[in-house]
Amino acid sequence: MSGGPESGGRPPRAFTPDFLTELFRNPLDPGYADTAARRRESPGPSGWRATSARAVSVLVVAVVGFLFAVAYRETLAEEPSRSQARAGLIAQIKQREAETDEMTARADRLREEVNRQRDAALGGSQAARLRSLEAGTGLGRVRGDGVVVRLVDAAPKEGDAVTGDSDAGPDRVIYSDLQKVANDLWASGAEAVAVNGQRLTATSTIRSAGAAILVDFRPVTSPYEVSAIGPASMRDRFEESRSAYLMRRVAKQTGLSFEVREAEGLTLPAAPEPRLRYAQPSVDPSPSPSGSAANRSSSPGPSGPATSLSPSGGVR
Repeated sequence: MSGGPESGGRPPRAFTPDFLTELFRNPLDPGYADTAARRRESPGPSGWRATSARAVSVLVVAVVGFLFAVAYRETLAEEPSRSQARAGLIAQIKQREAETDEMTARADRLREEVNRQRDAALGGSQAARLRSLEAGTGLGRVRGDGVVVRLVDAAPKEGDAVTGDSDAGPDRVIYSDLQKVANDLWASGAEAVAVNGQRLTATSTIRSAGAAILVDFRPVTSPYEVSAIGPASMRDRFEESRSAYLMRRVAKQTGLSFEVREAEGLTLPAAPEPRLRYAQPSVDPSPSPSGSAANRSSSPGPSGPATSLSPSGGVR
């Protein structure tokens, strides 16, 4: 018995490829193939359009290259003048710094001369009392034993885009670190404090201006040395303070240097004379008799009210 495909009246089986097989066998859409065939048969208009497009592209590239060349030449031409301007500004800054240092030294010499003449005019006891008040308020130079707190920025690491640990903070000393150290030295019994030779008073400020640290509007740079004159117990009390604990932790995590040592024979300079402002009572255009009497009783003297400065005031 023959079992041919036509037996039983059934039509022959037809093989139909699945979609993935057809896709890999003929990846190009029939429409793209027809368009390519038509271009090969009539290349005139399509070839002209392609040539035009290439010409426009070449022209655009040439124009952009010309503009870059002109900008580069202009930059090179302006570089000498820009360098000269930068060099001139640097020279002016150095000249102003030298003039400021010279004027500061001259002011110190004049202050010493005024103090000598004042002591000669006042006499022994009054001059000694005045010198004691100046030492307490920071307006007089002092000498004694104390403590030096040294803080140094961590060495820069090559290849690190962001330095420092996110929990510990940056790997350099910031202005608030100096604030905390100075205030805890006052709290530990310091009688006089200076930061890099800048004497602190009750009106002193430690602020930041960008990456710079200013002490009374004068820049200080690393390494930072906070010098304090005080009793022998000052170091032990400062070592137990919160700022010392915090700086030791920051130094361990970021790599900056923090050191506390005792020092003998420290000399701290005097702070500049403060600019004091005096309040004046307001005058009523038509004061009552009782009001005028009150004004007369509360009027300041010819020299204005006295202002006391605390030697142990905190740094803001």
